[in-house]
Amino acid sequence: MTDSQTSVRPERRAELAAGLARVRARIADACAAAGRQRDEVTLVAVTKTYPAADVVALAGLGVTDVGENRDQEAAPKAEAVADAGAAPRWHFIGQLQRNKARSVVRYADVVQSVDSVRLAAALDAAAGAVRDRPLDVLVQVSIDGDPARGGALPGSADPQRGLGPVAAAVAGADGLRLAGLMAVAPLGWEPDRAFARLAEVAAALRADHPGATVLSAGMSGDLESAVGHGATHVRVGSALLGMRPALR
Repeated sequence: MTDSQTSVRPERRAELAAGLARVRARIADACAAAGRQRDEVTLVAVTKTYPAADVVALAGLGVTDVGENRDQEAAPKAEAVADAGAAPRWHFIGQLQRNKARSVVRYADVVQSVDSVRLAAALDAAAGAVRDRPLDVLVQVSIDGDPARGGALPGSADPQRGLGPVAAAVAGADGLRLAGLMAVAPLGWEPDRAFARLAEVAAALRADHPGATVLSAGMSGDLESAVGHGATHVRVGSALLGMRPALR
């Protein structure tokens, strides 16, 4: 990738700086309302469909964490960003197929979307083969317990999709580290209801796995509610970067 593809126009940098200032102010206000310290919440900039130049610019503006949804886009983007001299912490946050595990573990610092024992096993094998340190993992949890959608199922004994078995598989894997939980508010649920339920699930997980303190919840439209219910990471795309380009 050429320098021109990882450099950003001054006007675009100004747009990103303005969006970042607005999002940071929202997070700060949400923390204040919840009686929390601002440094308890990390912004993950969701850069899917946005160019590597935007990631490099955001890194220059102080953004430390970046999220991507698709390996076929994320892998070359991470390489281009590294070649440009930027080193954000990469979060893989999309649905992950087991056959992509070996690619993802090469650039991701965190995988937020593990929701089955099989996927945990695939990531463990891949991480052990190509990494020199464990991969941080968040178990994606289904807040409403609908097995038709992604997410491990709280309170379920399902040996593949139950939250307990998935968390245990991650925690017991040499190549992985169980860092916490990730969730998306289900459609039709008020954010406060969804994130209050998630907070209960997270507390129960920490009783069994005290080190699993990360809670990734909240996006552009509902980050205030997520912060109010204990989110440590919020995943923000459009509110930070503007209208998302069409998927190619």
